[in-house]
Parts: sequence; C-alpha cells; structure tokens
Amino acid sequence: MSAFTDDREIFFRECFGLDPLRATAAGMHEHDAEWPDMTEAGRQKRLAFYERWDRRLEGHRDEALAADERIDRDLLRMELSAERFAETTLREDAWDPLYWIYVLGAGIFPLLAREFAPLDVRLASVAGRLEGLPAIVAAARSALVGHAGRPVSRFHTETAIRQVSGITELVADALAQADAASGDPAVAAVQLRLQVAAAGATAALDALERSLRDEVLPRAEGEGRLGSELFAEKLRHTLKSDRSPQDVLARAEREYDAVRGEMIRLARDQWRTWVPDRPLPTAADAGSDAGSGAGSAEAADRDTVRGVLDAIARVHPPAEDLLEFCRSELARIEAFISTHGLIGLATDPLEIRWTPRFLRSFGGAMLDSPGPLDKGQKAFFAITPIPEEWTPVQAESYLREDNERMLRLLTIHEAVPGHYLQGVYANRNPSMARAIFGSGVFAEGWAVYVTQVMMDVGYGADDPALMLTHWKFYLRAVTNAIIDIKIHTGSMTEEQAVGLMVDGGFQEEAEARNKWNRARLTSTQLSTYFIGSTEMWDIERQARRRAAVAARDPRGANAVPEPRIVGDFGQTPGFNYRRHLEAVISHGTPPTPLLRRILFDDAGDEAGAE
Repeated sequence: MSAFTDDREIFFRECFGLDPLRATAAGMHEHDAEWPDMTEAGRQKRLAFYERWDRRLEGHRDEALAADERIDRDLLRMELSAERFAETTLREDAWDPLYWIYVLGAGIFPLLAREFAPLDVRLASVAGRLEGLPAIVAAARSALVGHAGRPVSRFHTETAIRQVSGITELVADALAQADAASGDPAVAAVQLRLQVAAAGATAALDALERSLRDEVLPRAEGEGRLGSELFAEKLRHTLKSDRSPQDVLARAEREYDAVRGEMIRLARDQWRTWVPDRPLPTAADAGSDAGSGAGSAEAADRDTVRGVLDAIARVHPPAEDLLEFCRSELARIEAFISTHGLIGLATDPLEIRWTPRFLRSFGGAMLDSPGPLDKGQKAFFAITPIPEEWTPVQAESYLREDNERMLRLLTIHEAVPGHYLQGVYANRNPSMARAIFGSGVFAEGWAVYVTQVMMDVGYGADDPALMLTHWKFYLRAVTNAIIDIKIHTGSMTEEQAVGLMVDGGFQEEAEARNKWNRARLTSTQLSTYFIGSTEMWDIERQARRRAAVAARDPRGANAVPEPRIVGDFGQTPGFNYRRHLEAVISHGTPPTPLLRRILFDDAGDEAGAE
C-alpha cells in the first residue's frame, strides 16, 4: 500500500473514533454504543483533528499520488475545511435546537432499522447509547445560548419541541423490539439493561423538552436566517466551489421564466382534454386581475396552467395508499428502464415506508441509503404522512400536490434511477472518502437530472399530463433555490415565498407553506436540487461534445445544440446514454468539480458550466 493509502486508513479510524454516529452510518459498528463528545473539550479535540490532518494531507504531493488518490486527498481536505467552518463559524449547535434532535435520532434509529447484526447485539448498542443520552442532553442544554451575536432561533426551537416525541418513540420502539423477541435468551440477557437505560433516557428527553419550552424558548429571539455573508460561505462549502449566491439566483430566475413558458405551451395544448367545460382563458377574461394588457395576458397564462394542473391534481390515491402506489409504480419504472437498456438496475433491498417522526419537519419524501460497509442492508424510501392535526382541507391540498403523476415522478427521484440506485452504485465504489463524505449537490442533482432523462427517453410519452407535471416538479427545484437564497440573504416574507411557489410555481398552498418552513429550518440544502441538476446537464453537454468530436462529426462540438430549457439534446454521434449515466454514478458521490476531473481528467473546459 502507498503512504497515502496508509494515511487514509488511519484518518478514517480516527474520524470514526471521534464521530461514532458517522461510523454507524458508514456501517463501521465498533463504536455503536458510543456518542461523540459534544462538550467544549470534545469540540476542541475535533478542531485539532481537522488542523492536524489538513497539514498531513497537504504533504501528499501530486507527483506521488495516483489520479484517484489525488481526488480523495482533495475531497478530504475540502471536507475538513467544511467541518472546521461548521464548528467555528456556523455553530448550529448553539442556536438551532433541531441540530440536537437530529444527533439523537442518528444515534438510535439506524441501530433499530437495519439488521446488520443480531437483534441482541444491536439492542446492547442501543442500551449503551441510551445510557449516554443524558450526557448529550446536558451538552445540548449547555450549548443552546446562541453564538457570535446570533441568538437561538425561535422557530427552530418550536419545531424541536414538537420533535422530541419522535426520539421518545425510538426509545419505545427499542423496548418493543426487545419484548417481541424476549423468548430469545440472547435478547432476554440484555433486556433489563435496556429497560433501565430507557428509563433514564426518557427522563432526560422529558427534561430536554421542558428546558426547550421553559428556558430556551422564552429567550429565543433569533429567526434562523443566515444573512448574506454567512450564507455565501456555507454555500461555498456545500458546493465545494466558488459559485456565488448571486450567480445561482440569476441562473435560477432565467430557468424559472423558461420552464413557465414551456408549461404554458403544454397547458394550452391540453386544455380541452382536462377542462372541456370551459373556454381557454384569454387576456380579456383576466383583464380585471391586472392593470395592463401584458398583465392580463400573464394572468390568462397563469389561469391556463393552473386550470389544467388543478384537474390533473384531482387524480390522486387516498392518503393511506401512498406507499402502495409508489411500490407499484417502482415496478413499472424498472420495467421501462430494462426495456430501454437505460442503466443497469440493482437488487439491493429497498423498503418504502413512512418517515420516522423525528425527521418529519422536512416534510415530503426522502431516501436513506445504508453505509458503504453495511453490505446488503436496506435503503429506505420514506414518505411523510399527512400530519394528524391537519384539517380535511389541508390534507386534500397535500394529496393534490402529491397526485398520481407527481408520485410517479417522486418514485423516479427517490428510488430508481434516482437516489436509491445512485446510492447502490456509490457504495460499490472502493473510495471510502467519496462514500462517507458524499456530496448532497451530486446526490440531489442526480435525482433531478435523471428524472428529466427519463422524460427525454420516452417514459410516460403516452401521457402528456405527466410531462406538464414533470415541469412543475422541476420548477419546484428552481423555486427552492430562489427562496433559499432570498430568505437567507435578504428579507423574503412568508407571503412573498408562498406567492412565488403558488402563483409562480403552481404548487398547492399546503406544499408551499411546508416549503417556507423547511427553507427557514435549513440553509443551502434547498439550493442543491437546482444547482446539482444544472451541473449534471453541463457535464452531459461536455460529454456529448467530446463524443461528437471523437466520432469525427464534421460539426465537432457544435453537433450538440444549446438546450431550449434543460435536457432533450436528441441524438449525438458517439454518445451512449447508458455508458454516460453509469460513468457518472460509478465513482461514489464526489462534489461535481471533482466529478469533472474524474470523467474528463481536467477541471472543466469550454463545454462545461456557464
């Protein structure tokens, strides 16, 4: 082994010791009964680790490394820089109580959800973590005092108070699993320890909830917006590039106009099919809604798209059938991919389930892949159920947003060939660095991008309403970026954000209100869908241009036209979709600047990003 290979192994051994939750997520289970040291002393130890390893990795010069080693070295240094920023400048642990809810959930949920070891072994690890949980709660109560003039966020606190019960549910789930298997002598042997640990953990969680409600909330004066400078710095670490919020916003706003134009065209074509009892809206009809002719035409276009989408939205499954609908749709999607030879499929287990309660503040759906060392374990495609406290009107709005066609697109995005399949391919790659420190921009960008690819190659071609719904789905990614940037770098209000999503993005109001909340609870993550997808399309365009040149097409790189919106490049000499798609996701989940180097052996050229 090379000196770098030795160092890489030592790095991860130390990293997993400092962060047992990351070790569990990766499938390295030696530290499953432990928590990270969340005290100030633990933070200082991690900072020293970041500084020491950054210097050590810097010492590995290019000329001594293979190409893959250079990629991994650069990725590790990028991640160390991001971790240092998070623990010194951002300090979410000091002003965001949800940070602690996610820490607690990440410590317990994977041990119960994935069967990587016999139940008694996993329950013993749960018992160990429950025994250490009061110390995590104590650290949270000590840390939540704000940082560098940034007070604790009130909205994050209110949300965390509601989410504590989700952690208590995980504790109860551990006890229930032990009770159900108490006939197993190995489980019975750990049961008493688990019960005692659970009682202490439950008491600590009750104390955390009281502290958040009675101590933290009364002095929580913050709003959670990062501000321009902090958001820009966090975005740089999220993207692992120097793209500015202003550049991203400008591109998103251009795309917003282009996608809406395409939706207007499609809605006009489909009006008679979906709204046969009403004439197509005209500027004259909408005149009272606008102060000018241009405004009237815009209102008519909006009414046309909304009218068709409203009719499409009425076709949705009942709330209790959402999971089964997605399971059935997954089988149809995989059959289509096999027939068209688009990409190699996988047989790794995938479970479609309801979202765990402690993660439901994000709403919508998510995909949780097993770690690269947890071979053969389940991935979870989780869908958030309708909140029990919602009114029938709110519930119907939610179901209309996630109608049958939207659920078909969601299944592509979250499962195949989206997040689930990408996660399977990533875990096959031998690079631990790219698996452990996977890029959210890559992952979310792939899922948005490959949904468009499916449309381009003919999925649902017999259903024009699916294409219109797809553009609405993609427009959601565009508006996600716009509101993320405008909320955190400016003063966008709830009504402005909801207006953009409902009137501009044709979303249901319940979905838009949820997204407003999510945009305030997170930062930069909502931008990854749009940014990542544009990066993926820029990479495909570069690959197509190179293929055309290699195929000696007389037009050279000009054989690849500029897309009218995104995608739909048509045929390119020498370009094979399956070969390209599998190449993109066979190298782990690296940041897109590093993906360019892997695919093209350079840092980008004139065929790359804008």
